[in-house]
Amino acid sequence: MVTVQRVTVQTETVFAEPTRRVGGGWIALFAAAWLGIWMAQLTPIQLLLPLQIENRVHTENWVDSVVAFGIISGIAGVAALVTFPLTGALSDRSTSRWGRRRPFIAAGALLFAVALVLLGIQSSLVGIGVFWTLSIIGFCILTASFTAVISDQVVVGQRGYVSGWLSAPQAIGTILGLVLVTTVFTAQFAGYLVVAVLLVLLVAPFCIWMPDARLPPEARARVTARAFVDGFWINPKRHPDFGFTLLSRVLVNTGNALGTALLLYFLTFGLNDSTPEDDLIVLTLIYMVFVIIASLGAGALSDRLERRRAFVFAASALQAVAALLLAFVPNLTVAMVAAGLLGLGYGCFLSVDQALATQVLPDPVTRGKDLGIMNIATAVPQAMAPLLGAGVVALFGGFTGLFVLSALFAFAGALAVARVKSVR
Repeated sequence: MVTVQRVTVQTETVFAEPTRRVGGGWIALFAAAWLGIWMAQLTPIQLLLPLQIENRVHTENWVDSVVAFGIISGIAGVAALVTFPLTGALSDRSTSRWGRRRPFIAAGALLFAVALVLLGIQSSLVGIGVFWTLSIIGFCILTASFTAVISDQVVVGQRGYVSGWLSAPQAIGTILGLVLVTTVFTAQFAGYLVVAVLLVLLVAPFCIWMPDARLPPEARARVTARAFVDGFWINPKRHPDFGFTLLSRVLVNTGNALGTALLLYFLTFGLNDSTPEDDLIVLTLIYMVFVIIASLGAGALSDRLERRRAFVFAASALQAVAALLLAFVPNLTVAMVAAGLLGLGYGCFLSVDQALATQVLPDPVTRGKDLGIMNIATAVPQAMAPLLGAGVVALFGGFTGLFVLSALFAFAGALAVARVKSVR
């Protein structure tokens, strides 16, 4: 009888809504870990991977390089589609002595880092595709559990601010990674190696020191394989707010990815920029500043006002305006203005939408799996957008159609989030 009571108390502790605010030390380690994660994912997407592919595609037609980049990213996106919810569900049910999330964070970080190092020595498109896909699988395993930590340990009234510290490092990691691989570690292998090493060094402290409640083996629900698979379908009629939040995230992230994934190609071939790599860093720096301001400011303000939906709607619309500027006024000065607007919109979206997502989850027992499904809407558009964007660029012979499509996706995302009812 005592054992049963102890198990019940432990189980309630694991699944209960958090009631204590996390402290500054927890947030600092959390932010540092996300800095390493974003640096390792976005530096290859923005620069290392396109250059590596371009060096292997021996053709005078630059569209061929864009298409090759898109295909490789698309294959990785399919892998992410499966990995995110699967590993999230497995972490929900983990009874490891180290906790539910920690083993997956550690394993994902190690796979991600090793795959990046091996990616750096590839000399064929097949090898590049294989090891970039393995890198994305590691990224998904890592971040599926990492985002679940917010629901596990952060009170609702603090989630906007804490999510800002997930979002702001994205901008910092991108610019820091680009600076490192263009000024210090300029060789291909060295570039991949440095982001892989920094990933492990920055994730490890949070993984080691964070609290992580253990799920008692007796408390793990027994389910059939069929029920486990069926759990990945969340009926939007029964949970409409989850459905509209997921739809909004898919649309807005697709729009953002279309507007940013081919930026190096836009500068090089769309604007005939003589120094595209340098100007990419300038645009990223502008974008970074506004992402940081918006993600931390909007996240904290949404906590204070207890409103999420209006912030996400405005953020989506702002990104659409930035994309239209790039479509119809294609010059470097306007691109800098658009980078600022895009940073404001996406920074606000990243932090507040993450907080919104944690408040529309159907069941606290399946937080990891449900947030894994939500994470599909972030990572898969980033992976698939280069392929979609390459097709649009090839079809229209330029970038105007690409940025118009980006704006349409962002506007549609704003309309979708307006349908959420349970969260203000």
